[in-house]
Amino acid sequence: MAGTYDIEEQRVIDRISCIAFREARDASATFIDRNWIADKVHRSIRFITDWWQKSYDQCFADYSNASRKLKLLQASQDIIREASGRQGKSCSVVAKKIAEKQKEYVTRRTINNYRHGEGLKPFHVIPKPVKSETHISDRLWLCDWLKDWTEEDILHLAPSDEFYVWVVRRPNYQNDRVWAKSVDDIEEDERYRKIVKNQPCIGIFVIFTARRLHWVIKDKGESWTGQYFRDIILTEQVLPFLKNEENVIDPDEVIFIHDKAPCMRAYPTQHLLQDNDIKFWGNDIWPGNPPDLNVAEHIGTIIKDEVEKKMLSETRDSRYLEETLKMHLSDVLTNMETDSDLFETLLCSYPSRLRAVKNANGRHTDY
Repeated sequence: MAGTYDIEEQRVIDRISCIAFREARDASATFIDRNWIADKVHRSIRFITDWWQKSYDQCFADYSNASRKLKLLQASQDIIREASGRQGKSCSVVAKKIAEKQKEYVTRRTINNYRHGEGLKPFHVIPKPVKSETHISDRLWLCDWLKDWTEEDILHLAPSDEFYVWVVRRPNYQNDRVWAKSVDDIEEDERYRKIVKNQPCIGIFVIFTARRLHWVIKDKGESWTGQYFRDIILTEQVLPFLKNEENVIDPDEVIFIHDKAPCMRAYPTQHLLQDNDIKFWGNDIWPGNPPDLNVAEHIGTIIKDEVEKKMLSETRDSRYLEETLKMHLSDVLTNMETDSDLFETLLCSYPSRLRAVKNANGRHTDY
């Protein structure tokens, strides 16, 4: 793509071009996309993606003594290692530090790949889930909408969630973040810093009612795309589960609750549920970013805790095997399937959860 003319001056010009073309697209030139820009400036799609959302000031960083290298300098590797396990040291921040100190041009993707290969991650803590004014008003609206619900109504709910379970539990992975009130609560705990290199994980979907838990282990190599979720999770698993009288109090009254992940809030997914006469809280009812209102999050925590105990009891040779993880995960889930006391307790916690949201004016709660 770049060819022999790929000197620092040309890179600066191409960065500026990326931003200018993107601004033209935002104004009215809707025919412009990343492929079109890549063809115009003779750059890769990755180059366009890295630069077209940045500011013009960032285009003039001094990378004149560096070019992209197949291997990171040892000093750059040391900077990445030093930054890993520390709050606020994202790949972008580390790339900027390397550019300033080592004059080496390193992309976010390069740093992320290096961290992944070496079993490193930034110390990713979300002190509390971010809630916008829209989220706040939506949460308060839900509290008012449910204020007259009785325990009988609540027991018809069927919450669900999807998540990953790792061989060694490390909540700073993207799908298992640390939800702490403050960084100080956990920053001294080493288990949130060190990660087993290239450890495997297993994706899982869970849904439960007042009577039963149903679970599905994601097929290896698949992602939580909308199509996979509709064809495999919903059509083959969730719909039959909710229509079976043994699993729910009343198939005509059960209400499916999702976590508003992209695969769930997609309109084809919502239409699939409607076409199959499944009651659910759609995008107009269920607020965004509701981990404290989705009691299925608590089920996920219990599952991870129990699996972690079993994995730590294994000998060193089998402790890090995916087969061992899958065996223990299946055992934990099977043992939980009929724990109706737990399910009813979690469902009946909704009134107190809603009161907590109301008392917090729609903001963070302790759930």
